[in-house]
Amino acid sequence: MGATILVADDDRAIRTVLNQALARLGHDVRLTGNAATLWRWVADGDGDLVITDVIMPDENGLDLIPRIKKVRPELRIIVMSAQSTLLTAVKATERGAFEYLPKPFDLR
Repeated sequence: MGATILVADDDRAIRTVLNQALARLGHDVRLTGNAATLWRWVADGDGDLVITDVIMPDENGLDLIPRIKKVRPELRIIVMSAQSTLLTAVKATERGAFEYLPKPFDLR
């Protein structure tokens, strides 16, 4: 079986596309539209990889990265954002993100 991937994005369409693509590759995908649920999963020790949006209704994804890294330093985090600026990418990597993925993206 593949990895357990935790996906947090307030856009249902993004969650659906990622779920379909990752599940097709054999991964177990857990989806949420908010940072609070993502944080609970991470704090409970769930997940092998996090994919999170920057802008979510309850918390900025960039602010969540250091909290995640404090409790799970080994957990890789991919940050997605429709605000694809160099500054956002730099902030994400400085805070501990493994990768930055600008939206929109093509999964083909």
